[in-house]
Amino acid sequence: MNARFFQNGDRNLALIKDESGRTQLTFGVNFLPMPPAVVGLMLRLAAVSPNDTVYDLGCGDGRIVIECAKTYGARAVGFDYDPRLIQQATENARNANVGSLVRFERCDLFDVSLCEATVVTLYLSPTINSHLGRKLLRELRPGSRVVSCVFEMGDWRPDKTEIFEGLPVHLWSIPNK
Repeated sequence: MNARFFQNGDRNLALIKDESGRTQLTFGVNFLPMPPAVVGLMLRLAAVSPNDTVYDLGCGDGRIVIECAKTYGARAVGFDYDPRLIQQATENARNANVGSLVRFERCDLFDVSLCEATVVTLYLSPTINSHLGRKLLRELRPGSRVVSCVFEMGDWRPDKTEIFEGLPVHLWSIPNK
């Protein structure tokens, strides 16, 4: 599977090639701010601790990354394709005085090496999550946790789901290989 993100004006798009070689153009993910209570639920459900390294794929304004550092003392890295959001997230982290624990990178989510992460957070789309599922299983160590707001991972069933004001939050643990 191969995917590339790009922008057309203010619209984020993803070009995804599946294992059979078929290519499809799909809408990428536009930034939609997540309520603070949902951020808290995601991090509690993933049992984030100071020993974790959290990767937020599609980090937007950095709120999950910043909360990891502020509340849990965890190292966190946010990845996003939109340079404006990376700049905003970096400024938000500076204002929150968590710069020593966090960083933000502009990149294509499918190019990120996940091997250092112990927790991955997502608020993307069903199509992108489905394609990311295989990458997560391949690159994350057993016992690593994946938490997603709203969207599941195709046929990969969550270990646990909690609902907050109608929004499902799903948790998966990477099994032994």
